[in-house]
Amino acid sequence: MSFSINPAYLWPILLLLISNVFMTFAWYGHLKYTSSPLYMAIVASWGIAFFEYCLAVPANRIGHEVYSAAQLKTMQEVITLLVFAAFSVFWLKESIGWNHLVGFSLIAIGASFIFKG
Repeated sequence: MSFSINPAYLWPILLLLISNVFMTFAWYGHLKYTSSPLYMAIVASWGIAFFEYCLAVPANRIGHEVYSAAQLKTMQEVITLLVFAAFSVFWLKESIGWNHLVGFSLIAIGASFIFKG
């Protein structure tokens, strides 16, 4: 008996994960360089965001074969929280407290209802 998984289930998750890394840097990466002019942060963020779109659009197009739009959006939001939490700790050197963990967990629990039949 062979085991196979439809790639349409996995590719969106992988592409959304990578796209969220780009988007998190686009939105928050400049906070580490507050001495740079704002216009430079905007231009750099737009450049980074282009690559995010190059990944997010195919993720949603492929994923919509097997997931609803609401499920794709929910996945994206949960992935965003995970990426942002790691980004905050490792890039911005900000700690994640118990209150953040509880809040993120409640969001994830709420998101799980989107995937209930």
